[in-house]
Amino acid sequence: MRKNKLRELLNNNQPTIATHIHSTWPSVIEAIGHTGMFDYVEFVAEYVPFDLYDLDNMCRAAELYDLGMMIKVDYEPHRFLAQRAVGSGFGSVLFADCHNVEEARECILSVRPDTPEDGGSFGVGTRRHTYMGYGGSPDYVQALRDVVVVLMIEKKGAVEQLEEILALPGLDMIQWGGSDYSMSVGKAGQRQSDEIREIERYVFETAIKRGIPPRAEIATPAQAEYYLEMGVRHFCMNTDLFILYQWWKENGQTLRRMVESA
Repeated sequence: MRKNKLRELLNNNQPTIATHIHSTWPSVIEAIGHTGMFDYVEFVAEYVPFDLYDLDNMCRAAELYDLGMMIKVDYEPHRFLAQRAVGSGFGSVLFADCHNVEEARECILSVRPDTPEDGGSFGVGTRRHTYMGYGGSPDYVQALRDVVVVLMIEKKGAVEQLEEILALPGLDMIQWGGSDYSMSVGKAGQRQSDEIREIERYVFETAIKRGIPPRAEIATPAQAEYYLEMGVRHFCMNTDLFILYQWWKENGQTLRRMVESA
């Protein structure tokens, strides 16, 4: 079994830095690896088309640079997607759209081993993470226990049951989802309002108090200051698609003005 980069960092109480990607092109992961600045890459599979071959190839690219891989999966079919991603080599799964503690528990157990003590639903499979190791060895079971489980707190019910969710065994980290939360309380598009930001602070501070590290999504390093002061030490910065959009828009606009005024 390969080591789980993110798990090691969490176990050693180290801060972590990641970035999001929409692209399934392994060279994007290699480019991130070349920087030497990131601990892992999050593939936001919830938002893009992909196939199972992509998952294998993305993990191969990450392993060249000692990068961890996280996948963000839809609530349906979360068990299938999460288990196939872990089988490809993803060491972490971010589960979206949990409405309550029962849905959160189901997500956690979907990547935990099917043993009497763990009570998970992940059995033995000859996938990429265990080639030539079919049979569910103790190392295989431990690798499943080491999968880093992250839950989006982004629904009204999840906020209302936050304390119960944070107490679930096997939960490693949470992340706030302001866009979904604002929509779920009838205030779509107001994620930056004072009211919604107050709920975000409550979620982060409660998680820290309960010993579950929160992760903040930011667009620039400057945005980290607010969260660092709160005690947050885990960040995922910007997204490949948005980075390209911003560059194209700003530089395209500048060039068009230059050309049209010549």
